[in-house]
Amino acid sequence: MKRSIDEHAARFDEYAGDYDEEQDSEEYRACASLVIEYADPGPEDVVLDLGCGTGAIGLALAERAKRVIGRDISEGMMERAREKAAERGLENVEIGEGSFREPDVESADVVVSNFAMHHLSDAEKRAAIEVIAGLGPRRFVLGDVTFFGTPDPEEPFYSPEVDDPATVGVLADALTDAGFALTAVERVHEQVGVLVAERAGDRSPTDRTESV
Repeated sequence: MKRSIDEHAARFDEYAGDYDEEQDSEEYRACASLVIEYADPGPEDVVLDLGCGTGAIGLALAERAKRVIGRDISEGMMERAREKAAERGLENVEIGEGSFREPDVESADVVVSNFAMHHLSDAEKRAAIEVIAGLGPRRFVLGDVTFFGTPDPEEPFYSPEVDDPATVGVLADALTDAGFALTAVERVHEQVGVLVAERAGDRSPTDRTESV
């Protein structure tokens, strides 16, 4: 990670109030929609949203899930997520501090993360995915800045001085090494994608995996 956890938390605290308005690109909305679609929790499922931010993903899933647990390192982002949950009358949402390496959760049925893991180095991403696998989810849906080819420096979806996106191949290898089966890869942009990973035996006949 190019910045410490505390530095990242402080950075997000600064613009938590404006985050939703700033993340309004077509690619970001498409990525979030795909994560929500693929997460597809059932009424008895516990969903863990890692790097939950202001709750764009977790709150959208709360009406379908038994419970949604949001974890983030920024108090400003978490406070905004709590406000939005209260405004919507969602009583099955719990937002608290936690990181990819220490999510402060014992288990989850579905894990989601959107535009958060790219802050980690490749080695830290691999370690985070191992932690996620240890929670025993049947499905992990990751939407993020990720490279399908050589990134265009004139059109970045990340800040090179603070972020460290991986290639799709690196993420796919980390997921399969952790015991997941990669069941779908959606290319939103050359630098943005969604990966869906499931436990062996949980795959659906409609699985669609793009060649990476």
